[in-house]
Amino acid sequence: MKKRIFSLSLVAMLVLSVFTLAGCSSSSSSDEVIKIGFIGPLSGDAAIYGTSASEGAQLAVDEINEAGGIDGKTIELIAYDSKADQTEAINAYNRLRDQDEVVAVIGGTLSGETLAMKDLMVADNMPVLSPTATAVDVTVDAPNIFRACFLDDYQGKAAANFATNDLGAKTAALLVGTGNPYSEGVSAAFEEVFTANGGTIVGSESYGTTDKDFSAQLTKIKELNPEIVFVPDYVQTVGPILQKAAEMGITATFMGADGWDGIQEEYADAAQDNYFTNHYAADSPSELVQSFITAYQDEYTTVPNSFAALGYDAVYVMTKAITAAGSTEADAIITALTETENQGVTGTLKFDENGDPKDKEVTIIKIDQGQLKFETQVVN
Repeated sequence: MKKRIFSLSLVAMLVLSVFTLAGCSSSSSSDEVIKIGFIGPLSGDAAIYGTSASEGAQLAVDEINEAGGIDGKTIELIAYDSKADQTEAINAYNRLRDQDEVVAVIGGTLSGETLAMKDLMVADNMPVLSPTATAVDVTVDAPNIFRACFLDDYQGKAAANFATNDLGAKTAALLVGTGNPYSEGVSAAFEEVFTANGGTIVGSESYGTTDKDFSAQLTKIKELNPEIVFVPDYVQTVGPILQKAAEMGITATFMGADGWDGIQEEYADAAQDNYFTNHYAADSPSELVQSFITAYQDEYTTVPNSFAALGYDAVYVMTKAITAAGSTEADAIITALTETENQGVTGTLKFDENGDPKDKEVTIIKIDQGQLKFETQVVN
């Protein structure tokens, strides 16, 4: 691991806010290590998301440990690969609980895997903070589960408001992944607000999780000639869709959600001048954002995406809660999470009664010449 050198201002921003309550009673654990689990896809097509989130989480752990840990105790992040598979995610969670005896979990990364683990996590009363699971049901009837990201419906509504209010769009078509809670949830919210704003959904096409050729769906959409094509899915699916649309000469503006983050790495040409909702912008002038980006690049030699930023913020929030709780007991951590407020890379994070972010701004990103550019922010 590379040795990091922090400026005094960076230390103040990243550490002081977390350990304001460090003078509270010390953890009830007698161990010198506090174990926190991480679950997400670290291999396979979705690895860009899990790997980024885990790297952001580990960066935060390293910084906190270098600043003295939690009341002098070292944090150990134990990460397991879900392979974007629900069964693998459940097995990973069981290992973290039974073998590693973690006191809290950062995860899952994807909505589907998090929903698969949800019932077990609730039954165990495990303190859980997902950095990136956006499906609405993740925190429903789950008082121990929180999330750092805004919800599917929240960003779907923001995308629709941007399409109608900023782009002036009157017509849109939907391209939805069936059986994908993320794609379905964001699409439903977009449709609701787009029509409420006076727009018209001229058509909706669907595809399966194993589909590779989207010619049939795009042919129908081209015939409808919408101004906007809304495709909320992940890069490995959206990239080929954008490429095929470009080949077919579709001139509509394509829009998506945070799963597009990283689209510029392999699909810059096809993604040119399109938009998606996201949790932060790397070109933000914020000193906190730029300090995080510098530290991440020093460690991993690449620009962090929003999954990395959310993984980073999630660890700081969980650490702040454990510190405030003065204990590693589940109930104490959960109670502390409900009362936690933290200024992070992705904005101010505080939780509502469901454990969801409260009043978070949605950043609109435009893809331009292979770069993700800040366009505007939308508050629903």
